[in-house]
Amino acid sequence: MAKIFLKKNEERRLRKGHLWVFSNEIEKAEGVSNGGLAEIFDSSGRFLAVGYYNPKTLIAARILSFEPDPIGPNFFRRRLEAALNFPPRQVPGQEACRLVYSESDFLPGLVVDRYGDYLTVQVLTLGMEKLKNDWLPVLLEKVDPQGILWVCDSPLRQLEGLPLIREVFSGEVPDTVEIREGKLDFCIDLKKGQKTGFFLDQKENRKKLAQWVKGKRVLDLFCYTGAWGLSALHNGAVEVAAVDESQPALDLGYENALLNRMETKIRFEKADAFAYLASPPPNDKKFDVIILDPPALIKSKKNFEEGKKGYFTLNRRALDWLAPGGILATCSCSFHMDKQTLWELVNVAALKAGRKLRLVDYGTQAPDHPILAAMPETEYLKCFVFHVL
Repeated sequence: MAKIFLKKNEERRLRKGHLWVFSNEIEKAEGVSNGGLAEIFDSSGRFLAVGYYNPKTLIAARILSFEPDPIGPNFFRRRLEAALNFPPRQVPGQEACRLVYSESDFLPGLVVDRYGDYLTVQVLTLGMEKLKNDWLPVLLEKVDPQGILWVCDSPLRQLEGLPLIREVFSGEVPDTVEIREGKLDFCIDLKKGQKTGFFLDQKENRKKLAQWVKGKRVLDLFCYTGAWGLSALHNGAVEVAAVDESQPALDLGYENALLNRMETKIRFEKADAFAYLASPPPNDKKFDVIILDPPALIKSKKNFEEGKKGYFTLNRRALDWLAPGGILATCSCSFHMDKQTLWELVNVAALKAGRKLRLVDYGTQAPDHPILAAMPETEYLKCFVFHVL
């Protein structure tokens, strides 16, 4: 097997359980191939781990095992069995969940979601792509889906030198799939929807908001297909305005409202959320609850300041639309926007608006998206729920 030797002291992060080796930490690499397996050693030649290697990326190696295990079908069988048997993925009656979450399941570069009888699979790295013949048959054996959709259109693949693909890989996959979350039904667009079709990572946060919405008017910004708003209606909200700039998402949101017989209580509006909030609320009629769940506004470190301004602007403007004593649920799915920075940013926005905040709840991604303690990079979702005075 190929060998990678790290520079002096660069093994310290790995010894703490981190799964990445950066290109500037490598002293030399022997016999390596793009996407190929390699043993990783410290500067003294002591074994550290087995991983796969890509010299073209900043993350040059990703760890598969800290033991000198042969990497093949039996290895992936053990890894996939552990992932699939994780209790949050075994909840009775659960029709949709994340089955494999990359580094958090010690399968870096592989993400698998289940929607009923169908799977969506994301292969994000060259190394995992090259190992496909070892892990894919095991996945098919263990889950036996009616169809698999290859959702390999993340820009991360371009960094790895891989093409962008979104296509049916095996079996048959319908354009839309109906699932149930709690007591609500949702129609999911697997083939053209955002991410893998539905925001599974927010399901626990939608539950957290339930106690705050009874009898309230709710504004759901970046609503996508209406999950937050319909959940609010199910829990007693009297009215929801759901805003998104994607007409296909809004159309599917209206279908979801019809599915749940809530179409008379929710109003879908096509608009850019920033522009929507720039004007005062119509007739100065403010909302009791506002949900801000934007897409990642910070894609990389280089656009951090620009994205930070975007989060500030959204929160500052939203506060002008929120009635006294209202609830603001504000989220970020940008890894580069850490919890403390978002906290401070929203507090500054409140000061500028002459409002006071009380934190009443906080959430991150759902348990089927576990956070590996040794890798803060596996935590990306932040959801603050504030009582606003």
